Amino acid sequence: MAAAPEEITSSLVRSLVSEQFPQWSELPIRPVQVQGWDNRTFQLGDRMAVRLPSADGYVAGLVREEQTLAILGSTLPVAIPRVVATGAPSAAFDRPWSVREWIEGHTLTEVDARRREGAIGGVGDALRQLQACDTAGGPWAGSASAYRGCHISAVGVEIPDRLSLLDKSQADRCRALWDAAVTTVWTGPPVWVHGDVAPGNMLFDSGGRLVALIDFGQTCVGDPACDLAFAWLSCSSRERDLLRERLELPEDAWLRGGAWALWKALISSPEDVLTKYGRSRDAVLSDVADLVTGPVP
Repeated sequence: MAAAPEEITSSLVRSLVSEQFPQWSELPIRPVQVQGWDNRTFQLGDRMAVRLPSADGYVAGLVREEQTLAILGSTLPVAIPRVVATGAPSAAFDRPWSVREWIEGHTLTEVDARRREGAIGGVGDALRQLQACDTAGGPWAGSASAYRGCHISAVGVEIPDRLSLLDKSQADRCRALWDAAVTTVWTGPPVWVHGDVAPGNMLFDSGGRLVALIDFGQTCVGDPACDLAFAWLSCSSRERDLLRERLELPEDAWLRGGAWALWKALISSPEDVLTKYGRSRDAVLSDVADLVTGPVP
């Protein structure tokens, strides 16, 4: 029987490690402070991390992530997790799991405010270089990537109902953005897409320099617009301008990026938007709505 997310504890991880990798059985195990939704992560000693899918539906993502990390390897200017070992399903935990290299660093929310702009610039540089990587062998965008890398319309089924919960003025402005975004398409060659660019998935040193990108479970090859949602979900106007300068993507990609930010904000509670991305949902909705100028029909 699969363990529920709340049952994935340090004790369970110690049992799994002791059974399958006894050479590491004496190392201390502790949960990381910022946990993701798809996987639970525990630090193993000083140099490794254990990553376990939180539900059966996330197993494929873990497997895909391992394959993606192997393909990307050392092609990026910043570190990405290296797979050290793969744990097999067992009676105690009936999903595969993974042991990764531990990468030390601070999340974006921990970066000193005086160093934020430099940090955001580093994110832009890393995403640009990710997009330039050879896509041979990379997983294509689709349902397995939670539609990251697909056209924005792939996630649009919830939009009408979500917009109906907003006041009319805000709903009309956000609808105008969505309607404009879905008429545009990525016309360049498919590129690598991280899929979950968020403050908790990037690590910085004490000086605010980006040292690593993590959490490649939704990474794929496709339209890079979904990665641009970060510009509204987590960035100020000035930081957004910095990203635009570093990434040099066409204007319609930014329009779709705003639509991705709109979708993420609408499907999440205000508390979750603030906690995961660092800005209030109202601020995100207001800023993305400003992408469409002129009278709203």
